[in-house]
Amino acid sequence: MAIEASRNLETFPNPQPARDYTIRIRIPEFTCLCPKTGQPDFAELLIEYVPEAECVELKALKGYVWSYRDEGAFHEAVTNRILADLVETVQPRFMRLRAEFNVRGGIYTTVVAEHRAEGWQATQRVDLP
Repeated sequence: MAIEASRNLETFPNPQPARDYTIRIRIPEFTCLCPKTGQPDFAELLIEYVPEAECVELKALKGYVWSYRDEGAFHEAVTNRILADLVETVQPRFMRLRAEFNVRGGIYTTVVAEHRAEGWQATQRVDLP
């Protein structure tokens, strides 16, 4: 079954909603277009989130990411839009999106956007010897 570009994100029930745990997703082939030149921009997207009731379904996420291939977008705008769409769909306790764009004109750009649900506090990190 082929995957098609689509802005429809899907979810599935969190299998451990009583526990804070982190899901990390690495998407090394994100592509959009420069809104000024029309040339392709390439980035690696790194998503980290602590789910509440739902988790993002990866096949739908892949189609969602592909839907940006022919769209012109500034790095800052597309990063924040993707985060907003994911937060609206998944309603996580916490989510961070880090978009590391490849060099363009001798400049690398990294955009980091975060969402934290009201009242949610991260658990204290444990460092073992």
